[in-house]
Amino acid sequence: MATVTVEGVTVELQPGETILAGLHRAGYAYRIGCRRGGCGVCKAEVVTGTVSHVGPVAEAALPAAERARGACLTCRAVPATDVVIRLRDDARFRCVAPLLAGLAGAHTNHRSQEQEQNHGSQEQGGEN
Repeated sequence: MATVTVEGVTVELQPGETILAGLHRAGYAYRIGCRRGGCGVCKAEVVTGTVSHVGPVAEAALPAAERARGACLTCRAVPATDVVIRLRDDARFRCVAPLLAGLAGAHTNHRSQEQEQNHGSQEQGGEN
């Protein structure tokens, strides 16, 4: 099974599952539109890995030139390998269902602010 990583969060996808569906199943949300490959609101950059698009994708939503540069529509993109994506700046990626995130096995790849502060105070000889 492939994984998708976005903003430090990694989620394992089911076979044939789109990036959008997998992130949603794992309790994460971000700005989306039609969910049918027609509007381009869910457009993201594939930083590493490869995806294929299932179902129709409107040329106006994802022109061939953008696709060639690594853009995808997360509502139609199914990873062929593990992928790292970058959402648009206005996507507002967030965990909306922490219980689902835990059940899906989603994990973050960075420390929380509290962990960073505790780590810093330990290095300086402070106590937790």
